[in-house]
Amino acid sequence: MMTVRNPLSHKHLSGYMRVRSRRGNWLAVVLLRVSRRDLFFCLTALLVFCLGSVFYQLNGGAPKVLLDVGYYLGRFAGGHGPLAPRALPFPSQVVYNRVGKCGSRTLVLLLRMLVDRHGFTLISSDIHNKTRLTKREQENLIRNISTTPQPFLYTRHVHFLNFSRFRTDEPVHINIIRDPINRFLSNYFFRRFGDWRGEENHVVRTPGMKDDERYLDINTCILESYPECSNPRLFYIIPYFCGQHPQCREPGLWALETAKQNVLDHYLLVGVLEELEDVLLLLERLLPHFFSDVLNIYKSPEYRKLGNMTGTVHKQTPNLEALQVLYERMEYEYKFYNFVKAQFHLTKRKIGLRSGPKPSRPYSSVLQRKDLQEELEEEETEDSLEWTEHT
Repeated sequence: MMTVRNPLSHKHLSGYMRVRSRRGNWLAVVLLRVSRRDLFFCLTALLVFCLGSVFYQLNGGAPKVLLDVGYYLGRFAGGHGPLAPRALPFPSQVVYNRVGKCGSRTLVLLLRMLVDRHGFTLISSDIHNKTRLTKREQENLIRNISTTPQPFLYTRHVHFLNFSRFRTDEPVHINIIRDPINRFLSNYFFRRFGDWRGEENHVVRTPGMKDDERYLDINTCILESYPECSNPRLFYIIPYFCGQHPQCREPGLWALETAKQNVLDHYLLVGVLEELEDVLLLLERLLPHFFSDVLNIYKSPEYRKLGNMTGTVHKQTPNLEALQVLYERMEYEYKFYNFVKAQFHLTKRKIGLRSGPKPSRPYSSVLQRKDLQEELEEEETEDSLEWTEHT
């Protein structure tokens, strides 16, 4: 049986409409009063919020005062968990695959003095005699580097590692090279006689070297084409930038062009040791979280006491004939060195850095002079006095 409800009477309907009308009027009055009283406050809060957002983005994170307040509230409020970590600096991953006898001990020593000041992780590998790696070794090393707590700077004597080949985030690469003949001579005598830290350290590095080899005259080594003074042993700098491909170790145009392209594609900076102070200035500008104030430290008396102990001892200059032969054997090395130097000078011009006086002239420019032998003797004297801490 259906039940039919009677509609509301006209009297009840009129009362219902009056109640809703009173409620609507009351709500409108309240909103109007709130808007008049708090409109200025809302607009001011919105303006402050917008300005704060802009400030946050321009400075890479929240102002220090807000972080301090957040830390205070998070520490004493309880129950809200740890605060999010500070934003990492960019870049936060740096790889320095240092080239042997190109000022690497100088730079590593400076980095060790900067670690506590700037709060980054420094990993300096003690592996010096394994620059060429298998694919599995590359993969393992890249994985170990990538899992290092950031920000970090990893350094090792190793040929260029292509992180993208193993689908890993690419770090920033940096390096320093020097005049190839200067580098060769520094390495030649360092293996035999060590440095100022103690002449006995060469015995540890080359314990199996016989006296005939240790005291082999440098001119004889070059002119009689001993393996140490010939290719492929002289083809040393380019493989550090060419990479791990077997062809990178063969002196030739392919390795040279590959190394050049890797410098352009992967390296933030490749400096030249002959202009070390400018290199340090550029590192300060480009990587301030790691190298801020490095030049002041380099010039400080505390560093000089330590840095002066890394100079190679008993260095000698080959005669003109031997130098000319060496220069011809290092044709590709010098083409790469001149390319890197040109790129380095271009970077300096872009940043507006003016070059200061150079402590010595590379052998490549000296070899073009007629009065070569006299100048070489002067260069040797200056090297022993001014370049002790770089070799």
